[in-house]
Amino acid sequence: MQWQTNLPLIAILRGITPDEAIAHVGAVLDAGFDAVEIPLNSPEWEKSIPAVVQAYGDRALIGAGTVLKPEQVDQLAQMGCKLIVTPNIQPEVIRRAVSYGMTVCPGCATASEAFNALEAGAQALKIFPSSAFGPAYIKALKAVLPPEIPVFAVGGVTPENLGQWLDAGCVGAGLGSDLYRAGQTVERTAQQATAFVKAYQEAAK
Repeated sequence: MQWQTNLPLIAILRGITPDEAIAHVGAVLDAGFDAVEIPLNSPEWEKSIPAVVQAYGDRALIGAGTVLKPEQVDQLAQMGCKLIVTPNIQPEVIRRAVSYGMTVCPGCATASEAFNALEAGAQALKIFPSSAFGPAYIKALKAVLPPEIPVFAVGGVTPENLGQWLDAGCVGAGLGSDLYRAGQTVERTAQQATAFVKAYQEAAK
């Protein structure tokens, strides 16, 4: 399948608070992003996610990260989430999300995990933590995966090294602390988002 956003970069806003979420998500969308996840280990995500969905759901694929339980998927579906990202392979979480018509991008590290995720219905995969494995590992793993499955590098991706992950066969990346750290200014978020978009455009030429 093709990744369904124009830019295959996922903004991971871990630690964001409800009173900051609208401004920071607006900044990354203005820079060119159209996929955002708010991890469930962020403060008061139950407030942030519905607010962001309401504000930007028509402009971007808005969802949640660090989703661990099927019950959380039920809750997120009611909030209007369209994207579910996990750090691990939990088939029931994947199946539940797929049943709601959500896009699911679960975290995996091995071929066994990757194929278990695909069997459960995942439409994309994130290799996590990518920096611990390196581009050569992902390239080798990609050799056995169905070529149409979008693979994202997550963990340690920077504007400077983004091209390495694309060269290894990733369609894009999930961007965490190099894009957003809890408490940083909206200006900093906008600056980093712009740097990542530019890096992607350069690498994808």
